[in-house]
Amino acid sequence: MSLISIRSAAVRAGSVACLLALMAGCAKVPVTGRSQLHLIPSSEMMAMSAQQYGEFLQKNPPSADATGTAQVRRVGTRIQRAVETYMQQNNLGSQLANYKWEFNLVDNKEVNAWCMPGGKVVVYSGILPVTRDDAGLAVVMGHEIAHAVAEHGSERMSHQMVAQMGGIALSEALHTKPAETQQLWMTVFGAGAQYGALLPMSRLQESEADRLGLIFMAMAGYDPHTAPEFWQRMSAGKEGAPPEFMSTHPSDATRIQKLHELMPEAMKYYQPAAK
Repeated sequence: MSLISIRSAAVRAGSVACLLALMAGCAKVPVTGRSQLHLIPSSEMMAMSAQQYGEFLQKNPPSADATGTAQVRRVGTRIQRAVETYMQQNNLGSQLANYKWEFNLVDNKEVNAWCMPGGKVVVYSGILPVTRDDAGLAVVMGHEIAHAVAEHGSERMSHQMVAQMGGIALSEALHTKPAETQQLWMTVFGAGAQYGALLPMSRLQESEADRLGLIFMAMAGYDPHTAPEFWQRMSAGKEGAPPEFMSTHPSDATRIQKLHELMPEAMKYYQPAAK
């Protein structure tokens, strides 16, 4: 066999191996049923989430604002309970088995919030003037928690591991390329300085998170009609480049129109909280 033939055979074998790996890593988004790529075991995602979340809070200590912190944890806890109820009702409760929820407010002027796997949530103080009240904050937290429930982080991390690191295992990447892997993680979850990188399928993921977020906030007792109002305020507050929180999101007009279209479904779950 010639050297060219040997190389061709090796390429074909490698392509088949990659295809098999991709097929083995296919999963479905809860509720929507969309197929997504999952190459990283949930246990590895949860372990790195706990590590990176802890390191972030060491560098960005939780805010001393008692009122703001109480609001974040109050809204977060209500949405957590709604998510757990929703997943149980849809026979998906096992997917939350390893969640260890945390809700923290950090002092940062950026208009931003994010949620890592396992329910590790951070809200930046800069977004509170835009959310205004509990219902507005529920729009943001419901959306970010929906990303975690839909495992969008794992999906994006899987795509980026294939694109940037040739599909090596996360544990191996942490050992051989720790700095690059940690930066990739923080970028994927919106917690790093490079947040805003346009990652594969991000707009589709944002639309999924909008839908699930509306349902979660409705089940938690917050009026879903608050969502279009919040995004209108976000749009009105922009000057030049969009806030980092919106950088990979659908356009304002598209998002607001879609939220109105999703409202009938969300309102089926809405029961105002007792005062």
